[in-house]
Amino acid sequence: MPQPGQGGMASATKTPANAGIGEDKPKAFDAQGAIGKQFTDKGAIGGTAAAIGGPLAKDGMVGKQFTTAGGIGGSVQNAMGGTKGPGNN
Repeated sequence: MPQPGQGGMASATKTPANAGIGEDKPKAFDAQGAIGKQFTDKGAIGGTAAAIGGPLAKDGMVGKQFTTAGGIGGSVQNAMGGTKGPGNN
């Protein structure tokens, strides 16, 4: 018989197959979502803009519009960002 805290149901063990089940996930266009994160300074698009710098940097005239507080990024975050329900729905 398993001791408390040891063993139990297989679903209690985190694996790549069940990772994220029951957790809220960011929507695709959220700053942490699959598409939205590409526009952050660590993402493919935002990182390239940051490397170029100047007006495309995150605090530049163009770049700051794409942050979650900027005109474009903020509008996208408000309209299509946030989280969707648990991962098993």
